Amino acid sequence: MSSAKRGQSPGRGLEGVVALESAISAIDGTAGELLYAGYDIRDLARECSFEEVAFLLWHNRLPGPAELDDLRRQLQKDRMLPPEVMDFLLDLDPGANAMAALRTAVSLLGVCDEEGETMSREANLSKAIRLTARMPTVIAAFDRIRRGKKAVAPLDSGSLAGNFLYMLNNRPPSAVAERTFDACLTLHAEHGLNASTFTARVIAATLSDIYSAISGAIGALKGPLHGGANMEVMRTLLEVDSGDVDPAKFVREKLARRERVMGFGHRVYRTLDPRAAILREMSDGLSAEGDSRKWFDISLVMMETMEREKGLYPNVDFFSASVYHTLGIAMDLYTPIFAMSRVTGWTAHVLEQWADNRLIRPRAAYSGPRRRRVPPIRTRRS
Repeated sequence: MSSAKRGQSPGRGLEGVVALESAISAIDGTAGELLYAGYDIRDLARECSFEEVAFLLWHNRLPGPAELDDLRRQLQKDRMLPPEVMDFLLDLDPGANAMAALRTAVSLLGVCDEEGETMSREANLSKAIRLTARMPTVIAAFDRIRRGKKAVAPLDSGSLAGNFLYMLNNRPPSAVAERTFDACLTLHAEHGLNASTFTARVIAATLSDIYSAISGAIGALKGPLHGGANMEVMRTLLEVDSGDVDPAKFVREKLARRERVMGFGHRVYRTLDPRAAILREMSDGLSAEGDSRKWFDISLVMMETMEREKGLYPNVDFFSASVYHTLGIAMDLYTPIFAMSRVTGWTAHVLEQWADNRLIRPRAAYSGPRRRRVPPIRTRRS
């Protein structure tokens, strides 16, 4: 199934290699199109809740009303953390890396799960739901505890997006904030065979458990070349604002120094990332509600300058940074929130892998020396 010819090496980073078939999502980088199980991401973000999208990814179809109510009840029921996981968060150093804390907490959730080693599809779907329900609680509790505040217990009602913002700030979010954040979760839920998703499928293909697969995916997302770009975007916006610099001039000067402007360009898309277009609308609406358009206006000028100077378009990270900042979310939580959403896509891929499993075992093209002789140790030099 590889695009590389037999006997030849694939591109660096497996560029252009088709490793497997999947019915979960499709990306057309030239047209700027992203589909979840055949549905356009723009329609899903505007018309569906994150819970509906989670069901779609797990079942390859949208839920009916009764099925959606049932999923919401399961997610609400499973939000509380086991005592062992809460004790772990309470004992963490306040300076701990947020993604490392999440990765370890997810692994501990697996230890505490009585069904952790049960491999039926029914059990694994239940675990996927529990992971989706509990990761927001882990992230919110981690953030409050490190700030010297008491963790807020999750609500037993309401949306996953609204509950997370409530646990984070100890107050209900506005309707606009909840809907915006819900759409952000939808936009980050799935994106083909990216590095973290491929990691999850490789682990799952060994018939390891779902918690191991998701812990590994979080480890891959932790790398700055995969997750974390939206955090760098926010740092850039803060730099422009604190220096009272013209955003267009800032971009031009960075380009003149051959420095990268974070949040632009994508490994897959050759045009505007469709997720960025939706987030641009939401950032505009959210900034209007908060009576502050500063971050949106800076972003807009930078976007226009990059398109004019380099022909580059923003990716999903660019506008999500200002959206999260406007919602009062700490920068180092941006990547954990990415994981909190993407766990639905990761678990969907794990379930799909197990439906027709084969160990993922690519070969490496050897590039080292051959037929070397072993010299006696007394003649070897350090």
